[in-house]
Amino acid sequence: MSYQEIKNVVSLISTVCIFGGYCAYVFLNNRDEIWHSTATLSFWGAVVLILIPVSIVARIVVTILFIMIYRMVTKEQEPSFADELDKLIELKASRVSYAVFVVGFLFGMFALAMEWPLSWAFVFMICSGFMAEVADGVAQLYWYRKGI
Repeated sequence: MSYQEIKNVVSLISTVCIFGGYCAYVFLNNRDEIWHSTATLSFWGAVVLILIPVSIVARIVVTILFIMIYRMVTKEQEPSFADELDKLIELKASRVSYAVFVVGFLFGMFALAMEWPLSWAFVFMICSGFMAEVADGVAQLYWYRKGI
């Protein structure tokens, strides 16, 4: 496997673990507040505002660890440049990611339009962000394997 493929696999695994761990923490510690809270907006606002820095810090740590382990195992440095193929694959994967997020966002708006509980709209939008990240990684893996 190439460096880019290994990097995408590590990114996918870390994304699933970070999001899964955070969701498990939030849902297990706040079961009653999620669906029946009178302060739904403030609860979901706090969930999103905490998820963002937690995710960023965890991704930075995982990236640093990946680079260190990759360098120790392969005895070579990571590529310091991205060629045209890398950029094209990244752009195509971003397009897939945006499409997945927009569909999830529309599901969230549908939940609001159908007067479902407000929590459903937030669940749809948060999950669509997660699925968009996963779709980006899977699309990049696919195009690195298959080619463009």
